[in-house]
Amino acid sequence: MRTGIATVPLDYGKCPHWLFERMKRLSRGIILTIVEEFGVKEVLKRLSDPVWFQSLGCTIGFDWNSSGLGTTTMGALKEGLRGLESELGIFICGGKGKTSRKTPQQIQEWGEFLRLPMEKIDELVYASKISAKVDGCLIQDQFQIYAHNLIFTKDGQWNVIQQGMNTDLQKARRYHWLSLNVKDFVEEPHSGIISDIKLKPLNLVAKESRENKEISTELVKDEPKTFLKDIKLISEKLAPYRTCVPRREPVLLRGSGAGSNALMKQKRFSGFTEMELNNVEFHWHPILKEKFDLKRLEKTIFFANSQEPENFEELLSLKGVGPKTIRALSLVSEVIYGAKPSYEDPARYSFAHGGKDSTPFPVNKSVYDATLAIIERGIKKSKISNREKVKAKRRLNKAITY
Repeated sequence: MRTGIATVPLDYGKCPHWLFERMKRLSRGIILTIVEEFGVKEVLKRLSDPVWFQSLGCTIGFDWNSSGLGTTTMGALKEGLRGLESELGIFICGGKGKTSRKTPQQIQEWGEFLRLPMEKIDELVYASKISAKVDGCLIQDQFQIYAHNLIFTKDGQWNVIQQGMNTDLQKARRYHWLSLNVKDFVEEPHSGIISDIKLKPLNLVAKESRENKEISTELVKDEPKTFLKDIKLISEKLAPYRTCVPRREPVLLRGSGAGSNALMKQKRFSGFTEMELNNVEFHWHPILKEKFDLKRLEKTIFFANSQEPENFEELLSLKGVGPKTIRALSLVSEVIYGAKPSYEDPARYSFAHGGKDSTPFPVNKSVYDATLAIIERGIKKSKISNREKVKAKRRLNKAITY
């Protein structure tokens, strides 16, 4: 019996042409089968499942444990369906690197070709931009987004798949969205985030971070000067000993005058200082020693104030509001106003069919058999050689075995 540990490392280099051509043809056959059996919305649903997407990449032949699976599978899908978009009603925009920045332009071009209402086109462009900002600014997990795809249907439903990399850890993680599941762009909007490493990120999409975001918005709308004064004090003094008090009751603890809820009280006498610390457990703060460019931050905050954002989503969508601005607002909201954000990593493993030992739940045989039938029909219908079909089935069976 062979044993080992599987990871998802960053991968460099290019997919061989001979393999990519076969990936295009096989992925086309699989998608055609799903559309024929279940319709275009089912394609979006399946692509939004991180594990199903990983299985698709394995089945069409790419390295199962490589970060390149995500970007290469999406590239193969996009090229494999080229020329069939109107017939299928599925449109894939974006890609890796510079191509990811062309996503709004490609959405615009397809929208005009389909004669979609301008309002619908704008909604799709907004979904692309705000999902990228959420994963780059609200989940500060040290993974830099470098690949972004938005897939949409004629009726305006959409799915986003984007991938981030951490070169220090030599790891990647993938973020999946589905419009049918998104009720709020800035609160738990993902259908899944897949990663093989857990961190302690600033997680502002968690429900537990709601008050922190509300106060951040109010600081920009109502009290930018107060906010800038507070962040300057925190940056210079690093003052970690602060109280958690109800919002709108700021308490600064350096020096005298702290309120009754303060963690630290001081009495100063000539040549002597008496200090009393309340019995409160202190904890490490992951962004306490952040270095902020205060002049640039001031410019951003006053610009945001002039735009009068109604809520946190509008604040996030503003040009120039990036990770450091969000981090600074969150820090002041927590340290000064006691509104703690979440530091729980939102990345999760997900399971499509359960496990052989009933963990996390027993295998649903009917769902499992249906999935196999769909993929096998896709393999049969795709225009590739019998030899390649046999290889694809072997890869599928091997993935099932493990």
